[in-house]
Amino acid sequence: MTQVSSHPDGTRRSTPIVRALLALPRASWEVLRDLTTVSPARFAVGVYLVLITLFTVLLSLPAASATGQRTPFADALFTAISTVCVTGLSTVDMGTHWSAFGRIVIYVGVNVGALGVLTLASILGLVISKRLGLRAKLIAAGDTNPLRMHGGPVNEGQTVRLGEVGSLLATVALSTLIIEAALAVLMYPSLLVGGVDPLRALWEAPYYSAMAFTNTGFAPNPDGLEPFQHDYFFLTMMMIGVFLGSIGFPVIYTLARHRWHVRQWSLHAKLTIITTVLLFVVGAAVFLALEFDNPKTFGDRDAWDTVYQSFFLSAMTRSGGFSTVDVSSLHGSSLIVGSMLMFVGGGSASTAGGIKVTTLAVLALAVWSEARGRPSVQAFGRRIPSDVQRVALSVVAWGATLVAVSTVTIAQMTKAPVADVLFDVISAFATVGLSSGLTEAMPDPAKYVMAGTMLMGRVGTVTLAAAVAATSRTQLYSLPVERPIVG
Repeated sequence: MTQVSSHPDGTRRSTPIVRALLALPRASWEVLRDLTTVSPARFAVGVYLVLITLFTVLLSLPAASATGQRTPFADALFTAISTVCVTGLSTVDMGTHWSAFGRIVIYVGVNVGALGVLTLASILGLVISKRLGLRAKLIAAGDTNPLRMHGGPVNEGQTVRLGEVGSLLATVALSTLIIEAALAVLMYPSLLVGGVDPLRALWEAPYYSAMAFTNTGFAPNPDGLEPFQHDYFFLTMMMIGVFLGSIGFPVIYTLARHRWHVRQWSLHAKLTIITTVLLFVVGAAVFLALEFDNPKTFGDRDAWDTVYQSFFLSAMTRSGGFSTVDVSSLHGSSLIVGSMLMFVGGGSASTAGGIKVTTLAVLALAVWSEARGRPSVQAFGRRIPSDVQRVALSVVAWGATLVAVSTVTIAQMTKAPVADVLFDVISAFATVGLSSGLTEAMPDPAKYVMAGTMLMGRVGTVTLAAAVAATSRTQLYSLPVERPIVG
């Protein structure tokens, strides 16, 4: 069969068969492009489901396990979701179960997941449409501002303007590449000092840097961070990576543009930085007060090491997922504090999970304004509109409901102590990765519930609600006002 024919004028032209074959991919691209215009949120969720399916298949291959045997479906699915959702929880030993191929799959998965569900959908939309049109910009902006997924006016100055989304996507890619590469270079000497083989360190350095920046918490060796628990430089690099990943790409974008000109920072950047630092310091102080006399954690350490490890634990419970102590050895009071920090998480449009620090900041400002008798919520000379406050309340309500339902379900399945179940469930919801030891011992039905909690926590409750909603309804009338008794 001839595919290309020669024309009398010397030019080469495609036959009808070739033109028909070339038309098929174009038709497929058109269908995908149409999907992005129907519902950006549904398309974004669909992207994550496709990625989870792909990585589940890859991790189920015999070549992905160190023993050459097929990984059980429940474990492969759980690891795939934990990888793509950059959580860090695992039902298998991450240091010994996976082969080199499996670790490469996980490494790629966490970096893909770190881009964010809506930002990733934007990049795919950009590839599909060959240009960054208004719809793709709306999808990308939705990751920096969930209000864009809803109808109604939106203040463009809240996060990133639509015209700046192209630069934001470039910031996402470049910041991920540059930060992970820099951390890997700085960590490499510490790995050599820690006794890691030079060739193996060439792999572990970028692996650790990726897991730190993406706030995942997977370790490439069975002992985790235990060999480096007194290497303060290495642990500091880990904390820096977690911090940069948790503040969010819009904040990195703002810092890159304005650097130390704080007055030019957006309100979102100011609230994120202030709340993140405040929680970091307060969390460390609380852990220090609760664990300084615990012989299983900080009780046998000197004063400097105790203070430093308290700060490290505070940073990792926010969303990092790494630990230099046995989490199951913490006091019950410390587990509660850790659960509270995990539930808050990091910044919006970041590699961290949780309800986000800006949500906490908006609610705290609302409470403060109500206590002061102010008619509106204000911060740094700006007024925060009521629709932002409603979204913040919705995020907390959906998150608390999801955690409660998952905790009750898994507690019933495993009959484990509720404190341990709650800690692991919040860790899954907030995509942290710390575990009391329960997750690895759970039966398959409980693994599926925990995996669903990770997915819903990573996708985001507001985005998930927007994806489920079939259409946005506009109400052209208002009902009579009646005030119920509250409080």
